[in-house]
Amino acid sequence: MPFFLLVSAFLPLLADGAGLLRSVGWQFVAFGAALPVAALAALLFPLVRPLEVSAVRSLCGVPAELLAEGPAVSWAARRRTALWFVAHLLAGGIVSGMTLAAPPAAVVLLVLPFSGSLRHAGLGWPDAFHGAWAPLAGLALLALVAGTSWGAGTLLARCAPVLLGPTPADRLAAAERRAADLASRNRLARELHDAVGHALSAVTLQAGAARRVLDADPEFARRALAAIEETTCAAVAELDTVLGLLREEDGSDPAAPAPTLDGLTALLDRTRAAGVPVEADIEGRCTELPPVVSREAYRIVQEGLSNALRHAGPVPVRLAVRVTDADVTIRVENAVPGAGRAAPDARAGGGRGLRGIAERARLLGGGATAAAEDGAWRLTARLPLKGAAT
Repeated sequence: MPFFLLVSAFLPLLADGAGLLRSVGWQFVAFGAALPVAALAALLFPLVRPLEVSAVRSLCGVPAELLAEGPAVSWAARRRTALWFVAHLLAGGIVSGMTLAAPPAAVVLLVLPFSGSLRHAGLGWPDAFHGAWAPLAGLALLALVAGTSWGAGTLLARCAPVLLGPTPADRLAAAERRAADLASRNRLARELHDAVGHALSAVTLQAGAARRVLDADPEFARRALAAIEETTCAAVAELDTVLGLLREEDGSDPAAPAPTLDGLTALLDRTRAAGVPVEADIEGRCTELPPVVSREAYRIVQEGLSNALRHAGPVPVRLAVRVTDADVTIRVENAVPGAGRAAPDARAGGGRGLRGIAERARLLGGGATAAAEDGAWRLTARLPLKGAAT
């Protein structure tokens, strides 16, 4: 209606006479001239698409997954929206015009045989309508309105997925959003798994050792309890870091800094307090690494030690960290006790930590391998330094 009224206001200026618009023919001309104006509005205003999508979902019953989301950003999407908008207004104009004009005429036809005044009123209808055929013509007219409405709705429902469905650019943008969401979820899963998993593995060993020697060696039990307290405090701090990542992604409070190789000594002390002898060989300047490499290297070492705690128990672990100008190489090796013992990645429910290590290394352009060889479990990771600045 706004487009129709706009055109109706300008047509008398062009036709040099306002009386022209009183004729039915000029009403149709105004209606037809309003459609290109509506198409131009759909091209210029991207929000037309979400409005039309809402209407289609409510009135035509088209499933939401077949329709695009959000404003029409690309010109291809705008052109398709404009075409849909014109089709929608054209069908709607026809149906609304019939709805306004046909029912009153149908009522007159239904009562015409029973009203002498109407028969002699000079309505200008054919003589056949003044007889017994008039009620049938009235019913046919109502059926025509209903059939036109149903046909227009069905046609629009079929055209909606084509014209209001996602364009290739929309699908690409949606795929990028899903990839970003998945990467964010994987990142949080890795952080939570490595931070909390290591602490729980260490606390489990410490608590088990304290329980076994509680009566025979109370002093050792006290040291184990003190180690449990220290480990849980560190775990709470790391958990706060992981939750800080969530707050950071929500745009609120920034996340607390994640641990780096600067905290490697404390990590080794907590692991040794769990009863695991750790022999560490650190070569190079770990404190001068780019922050992102230092963070990922710390998590890889942490997960390597956690695997030893979970799957091998209190067996000696050898850790080697080598820093050069080109890369950082991490190697964690521990004995696999017991003949035929399952490797860490073969245990039921396992393997998430190893996948996380591989993902961390790949994100930095490196790689990681883990395998059991000659009764020992060896984890090796390489993190290149080129391009890692933050």
